[in-house]
This record gives sequence, C-alpha cells and structure tokens, in this order.
Amino acid sequence: MEDKDSNGLPGTAQAATAGAPLDLNLLRTFLAVYRSGSLTAAARLLGLSQPTVTTQIRTLERQVGRELFERLPRGVAPAPFADALASRIVDPLDALAAVTGHGGPLDGAPAEPVHLAGPAEMLCHSALPALAPLVEKGVRLRIATGLTDPLLDELRAGRHDLVIATARPRGRSLTAVPLADEEFVLVAAQSWAERIGGPDRIAAEGPAVLHDVPLVTYAEDLPIARRYWRHVFGKRLTREASVTVPDLRGVLSAVIAGAGFSVLPRYLCRDALAAGSLVLLNDPQDAPINTGYLVQRPGSADNPHVALVRDQLIKAARAW
Repeated sequence: MEDKDSNGLPGTAQAATAGAPLDLNLLRTFLAVYRSGSLTAAARLLGLSQPTVTTQIRTLERQVGRELFERLPRGVAPAPFADALASRIVDPLDALAAVTGHGGPLDGAPAEPVHLAGPAEMLCHSALPALAPLVEKGVRLRIATGLTDPLLDELRAGRHDLVIATARPRGRSLTAVPLADEEFVLVAAQSWAERIGGPDRIAAEGPAVLHDVPLVTYAEDLPIARRYWRHVFGKRLTREASVTVPDLRGVLSAVIAGAGFSVLPRYLCRDALAAGSLVLLNDPQDAPINTGYLVQRPGSADNPHVALVRDQLIKAARAW
C-alpha cells in the first residue's frame, strides 16, 4: 500500500520523517487494521470512514518507509514489518487505551468469547486441556467441531476466530501456521494381535494377514486406512468396514473392546498403547503423517484473547 519511487523503493518521505515521532492516532489506526484484518472493520471499530483509515495507513507507511499491509480480495494481510511493529506497540497502546478509555473492547469490559473450531478429537483430547489455564484467567471459549472445508468457509464468513485445520487452506484469504504433525498407526486389541500372529507376521506376510479381521473406521470411504495402505504397503485397500464411527474416539473405544483393527492418530491412542490395551500391528520407518494448521483471517482480531488462545495452542502443540 506504500508509495514507491521508480526503483520500487519506499518513497522519499522516509528521509523527510526519519527520526520524527510517530503519531499515536496513526498507530491506533494501524493496530485496529492489524487486529481486524480489514480496513472496513477497522473503520467501524474506530468510528471513522474507510477512506480516512486508508489515508492514515498510507501516511504511516510513508513515515516508517515500509509497506504495512497487502490488499487481498477480502481484507488485508500484514507485511513482515507490520508484525514487528505490532509486537512493539501493542502493550503500550493497550495500556494507554485502558487509562484513557479509548480501548473499545479493552477498556475494562470483558472481552468477547473466542470462537475456536476444528476436529472434535483434537479439540477434546489436546486443545481444550491446553487452554484450561487461560479459562481460569478469564478467557471465554466457544467451541465448534466439524470437517475442515466447511469450517474454513465459516471462518471466512466470520463465524470463527480460529480453526484447527487438517490441511493448509488454499488461496491467500486466510493465514495458517503449522500446528502439529499427527502420525497414523495400525492398531488392534491384544486378543486380535495374538490371533493373527502379531506384528512379526504382518511384517513377513504383509497386510493380507488382516483379511479376516473386522475393520473399524471413521467413514465408509476409509480415508485414513486407505492412505495408510497406499503409503506403507504400496497397495490399494479394497474392503468394506465392519464398523464406522464418525468420531475417532469412538473408533478407538471399539478397537480397544475387540471390535477389530483400525488406523488411528498416535496421539489419540498413545495411552492405550502404553497400557497394553492396544497393540501396534506395524511399525514402518516412514509412517504416514498429517500436518494440522492453526488458521485465522489475516491480521489479528480486535479481541485480545484471540491472540492469547493462538499463542497458547502453538506453544502446547510442541508436545502433542
């Protein structure tokens, strides 16, 4: 959004304003745009017109000599320099806003709930326990579960603040950071493992050993199991499920109870494997993995608790 000279460099206003103090009103406008990810949304928050907000951002860009935002089909995305600038000014400006009463949602009133969505299994098993300390400190959460593509559409429409996605979103209307890798493992209860001869027989004879063992899976099209077969065994899985449960925690319960075998994320069955109620039927050197992403609209939300939840999830996910 900045003016550039014929060489594509920041305009000469940088030299004219070098060393000059930055206007607090311009910084407040910048922070509103950064948090909301939209010039229009920032204008509403500040009680200004969108052209005024645009003019103020361009003025600030000339003063700092850097581009701050990139225009997108929906909203704006912060440039790297904007991230650095925001990290330097957010605490002082929020503190000043609290004192002067110009902080909008930060002026002492409770922050709005943070709307977080994602796969039910990862939310319940990993994310919610990680966020418990924030809830104790006053962060309010509204959780929604579902499949990645519909949740990302809802995120674009403003229904969620953050989405844990099982795939990186396409396009540039959303920003995503890798959150955690989930490794898929082939498992069954001890009783089935003994009946088929255990992992040694599967290693020697291949997946045909499991032909007569019931398959428990997430859906009729066997998405996780098919991927495992193709990646590990180099074969196409051609069979029907004996049990389908649209929740991997239900698949886990059924397999532990002896309903058959399945392919599950390791994080979900780690405790059962350690306790011996599940047995690892195969241990390939290159197990299939899937990367989960934490996704939000460009910029940061006006609600400061969104950043708290985001940072807490990224920190906690290192141990998932």
